[in-house]
Amino acid sequence: MYTRINQRHLTSTQRARFVEAVLELKRMGSYDQYVVTHAKYFAADGESGLRVAHMAPTFFPWHRRFLLQFESDLRMLDPGVSLPYWDWTVDNSKDSPLWGPDFMGGDGRDSDGQVMTGPFAYQTGDWPIRYGVTDEKFLTRNLGRPYHPIKLPTRTELSNALGNPVYDVAPWNSAPTTKGFRNTIEGWTVSDTKGGYLHNRVHQWVGGHMVGGTSPNDPVFWLHHAFLDLVWDRWQRKHPRSSYLPAKPLSAKVPEHGRVISADEPMPPWNEKPSQWFDHRRYYRYEES
Repeated sequence: MYTRINQRHLTSTQRARFVEAVLELKRMGSYDQYVVTHAKYFAADGESGLRVAHMAPTFFPWHRRFLLQFESDLRMLDPGVSLPYWDWTVDNSKDSPLWGPDFMGGDGRDSDGQVMTGPFAYQTGDWPIRYGVTDEKFLTRNLGRPYHPIKLPTRTELSNALGNPVYDVAPWNSAPTTKGFRNTIEGWTVSDTKGGYLHNRVHQWVGGHMVGGTSPNDPVFWLHHAFLDLVWDRWQRKHPRSSYLPAKPLSAKVPEHGRVISADEPMPPWNEKPSQWFDHRRYYRYEES
C-alpha cells in the first residue's frame, strides 16, 4: 500500500518525478488512451444508452478504478510515484504553486488559450493534443473564466455536501432535483458563477481542455479527481451506515433501466462491479492536511 498526498506538500523532487512519469506515458502513446476511454464513457442525460463515467451513480467507483489504472501505469515507470490530489477549497487561486512552471504550468494566453509555460506547454514539443473535442493541437486553459468569472468551491460548500447521508436518488441523473450526495458533488447544473455543483465547477474554472469528455488531456484532471476520490472516502467514513444506491438492478418498468448500474452489476470497460471499488485501502491511503 502506498500514500497519496496533497500536491502542495510535494517536494521539488516528487514534482519532477510525477511530471516525468506523466510525460513518459505520453511519449509511449499510453496516455492518450486514457483520453479516448474517458470520452467513450462520457454519456450525458439526453443521450441514449448506458451512463457510467458521468451523470450516474457510478461516477465515484468508475473514476476510482480509472485513476488506479492510470496510477498503476505511472508506478510501472517509477514505483515512487503516486497521484497527488488538489484540494481546490484551499488552493483556489491561479497564483497557487500548483500552476507553477515546474508542475502543471500556467494559464492559457488571451489570444487562443494556449498554455505557454510548464512541462505540458505545446511549444516544448512534449504535449501534443491528439484527441480532443476541438482542433487545437496545444493544451488550453482559461483559469477563473475571466469573461464570466467563476469561483472554485469553498470549504463550506464541500462540508454541506458531505453532510448529505443519501448516496444517490432516482432518477439517478444530473437534474437539479436529483438531490443525493453524488449529484451534489458531481453537479452539472450551472446557475451562474457559483452553486451547489462542485466537480463540474472546477472543470469550468480551469477551462480549455478541462471542459468536456476529453478533459484528461489536461494533467490537472488526475489531481482534481484524486481529491474527489478522497471526498468520497470522507463521505463513506462520515456515513458508515449509508451505501451506494441503487443497491439492486432497476426494474424494466423504470425509465432508467439499462442506463444505470447498481452495486453488483458489471461496470465497463473493466467488467467489474461498483461494489468491488467501495474500499481502496488495499491499494493506497490518503495523507490529509
